Amino acid sequence: MIITKENVAKLAWDKMENLIPCIVQNAVSGKVLMQGFMNQDAVHKTLDTGLVTFFSRSKQRLWTKGEESGNSLHLVEISSDCDDDSLLALVNPIGPTCHKGTETCWADSQSADISFIAELENVIASRKGADPDSSYTAHLYSKGIKRIAQKVGEEGVETALAATVKDLEELKNESADLLYHLIVLLQASDLNLSDVIKVLKERHSK
Repeated sequence: MIITKENVAKLAWDKMENLIPCIVQNAVSGKVLMQGFMNQDAVHKTLDTGLVTFFSRSKQRLWTKGEESGNSLHLVEISSDCDDDSLLALVNPIGPTCHKGTETCWADSQSADISFIAELENVIASRKGADPDSSYTAHLYSKGIKRIAQKVGEEGVETALAATVKDLEELKNESADLLYHLIVLLQASDLNLSDVIKVLKERHSK
């Protein structure tokens, strides 16, 4: 269930001495960032402030992620599993999550392919306003929206042609080019893939 202030008490607090594990997941990339424990006060503070707060077992007090480092976790949604004895917090992280300075506490693990798209989008977004000579992406931005849109059209045609002649290697390459240029176009229009996904979700629910 989606956790609200009204149903916090309904969680299975008695199973683990009033502490429930909470997995933290990046709401955009889907990467699992960390795991901590929450008591009822921690859940309430998380909901009140919008910043993920845990109960520190070593310090025996509430601890808001980033209170010292500034690397906070901004809550999107928190929910419980089917037994109401585990929590999942979807977040937008600010800075690296792990105390070792990495994005996730599972930095050495292989991330899902889809999470790379989120990483790519962040890199493409960071090129806006950069020196046009610093990268192809920055150069493309400097050409303006019409040129970027033209490139999306060109790559779309080339992708379709590759599919028509059943050249699978070329189809993969052209699809990659198309997706890249589409992300650039969205960013140049102050949009991102999440905006597109919202539309797909709305259509799927109808």
